[in-house]
Parts: sequence; C-alpha cells; structure tokens
Amino acid sequence: MRALVAFVAAVLSLTALSAEPVVSQVYPSRPITIVVPFAAGGPLDTLARMLSERLGGELGQSIVVENQPGAGGSTGVGRVACAAADGYTLCLGNWSTHVINASVFNLSYDLTKDLTPVALLTSNPQLIVGRKSLPAKTLTELIAWLKENNANLGSAGVGSASHASGLFLEQKTGAKLTFAHYQGGGPALRDVLGGHLDLMFDQVSTSLPYVQDGQLKVFAVTADHRLKIASEIPTVDEAGLPGFYISVWNGVWAPTGTPPDIVAKLAAAFDRALSDEAVAKRLTALGQQIPDKAKRTPEALAALQLAELAKWSPIIRSAKFK
Repeated sequence: MRALVAFVAAVLSLTALSAEPVVSQVYPSRPITIVVPFAAGGPLDTLARMLSERLGGELGQSIVVENQPGAGGSTGVGRVACAAADGYTLCLGNWSTHVINASVFNLSYDLTKDLTPVALLTSNPQLIVGRKSLPAKTLTELIAWLKENNANLGSAGVGSASHASGLFLEQKTGAKLTFAHYQGGGPALRDVLGGHLDLMFDQVSTSLPYVQDGQLKVFAVTADHRLKIASEIPTVDEAGLPGFYISVWNGVWAPTGTPPDIVAKLAAAFDRALSDEAVAKRLTALGQQIPDKAKRTPEALAALQLAELAKWSPIIRSAKFK
C-alpha cells in the first residue's frame, strides 16, 4: 500500500511539473551558422565574412561561416533546405543558386517552397568586356560584328552567370556565339586578356582593373544606372541594348517554417549591417551595390526571386543543357 501511495505521489508530482509553462529562450541563444555554397575566397564567401562580424554584434552571438561547395552551389543550399527551421542555419545564396540552378539541376528540394527569404543583400551587375584587339569600339558596333563573325565567349562554366548572360545576348540580338566553358571565371578571363577569346560577361570587381589599365575593352554595364566607381562606363540602355539587365544579386534564406519573428529579427540585423558606413564602403569598393532599405526586406527578396525565375527559366531551358 505504501508503495502504491508513493507511486501515485510521484505521478502527481511529474504532472504538476509538466503543467508549468515553458519559458522559451530568447533568440538567438547560441551561434548561428551561415552556409556559403561555394568554396572559400569567392565573392559570396567574401560577402559572408565581411558581414558576419557586424551581424554578430547586432545579434549578440558569434556567426560561423561554413563553406559547402558542390554542384553549382546546390549541395550547400540543399543542406539548409533540410535543416531545422529554428533560425540557427542560414544560407547565403545568389542569382545563380536560387534562380539558374532551378533549370540546370534536378534538385531534391524546391527553391521557393523549402526556403524562406530573409533579406536581399547586394547586387553586382556584369561588365561586357572583350579582348583589346576587337575592332568594335561601342556596344552597337560589337553587336553588328557578332552577327557577322563566329565569335567565342568565355564562360565560368555551364549554367554560370557568364553562360546565362551569353544566352540572353543571343536571344536579344540574334547573334550566334560559340561558348568556351571553363571551371571558373578566372581562367576564362585570362584567355580574354590573352586574346584567345573574344568577349565575356564578368563581375565588376575582377575585370574593372584590367579595363582601367587598358588590357580589356569594355562596352557597357548590364544595369540601368552607371557604376559609382566607374561612372565613365555607359549602361546598356545608353549603349544601344535597352533593357538588357543582368545582375548577380545576393541574398539570405532560412528553412521554410522558421518563425516569422525570427525571420524579422534576422532581416533587421542584416539591414543594420548593410547600413554600417564602414561595411558599405568596403562593399562599394568591390563593385557591389547595396539596394535601398525598402528593397532589403524578405518580401522584396521573394518578389525578386519569382520575377527572375520567370525571366530566366525559359532562356536556360531553351538551351537544353543540364
């Protein structure tokens, strides 16, 4: 009898304890991991590490940048898509990983259903550059020359930004290009510099120094406004190819199901990090453009991604490559 009474008392004690309200921990209560789906040292990795220190100060926790390259960035993005939706595992991705890859790879996850946008960070328009011996001096002359010649275009790889940009150029102008695919933009750019390739679409940060010292010809920037750090370069609108906009934009995503209040807190922290004068100065020096405050929100990133998927998916799929 005494044993039975003791057992009942123990059960009642546990029931009382379980009835007590659970006090949730304030987010974040431990380090946050940002997965970069490319190797260390690349543009996206540089952006992550540049923001991580300032972001850690905003959130009061350390930020761990983890590189997980593979399959054009789809491996690292997939890891985050399957991660716990608790705000402690984020993905830093870009136009390539969250738009182009949808048409290039047979993904095991859905880019719009399995990931939730957190913040749009920066954008980087492309420069249309060519070997210095090209006879064309302007973009209009270049397009005419491309239509009459079997020109070759350097690509950082099948499905890369430079490849997609070349396909877009074919669609807009009717020119036919021969693509030379490399494992990365660096080797392709070296062959343009060496005169072995005719032209290339490249990021501002890597090709601008060669433009400024006369080793490359530049025809336009693929944006509707001129660069702050190179205002002498005309936009595609000014140069004769209106609306030919291409930008490698970067953003942050969390696993779908992440609580809205955590997404909002993260978005606010990234916004403040981008507003920091020192951070903004460093990003601008790299050719990165910081969007207006209203365009950094989760909603703005979601709208941009959907619009870009609608624009680029038909272009990539028409090329019939995987």
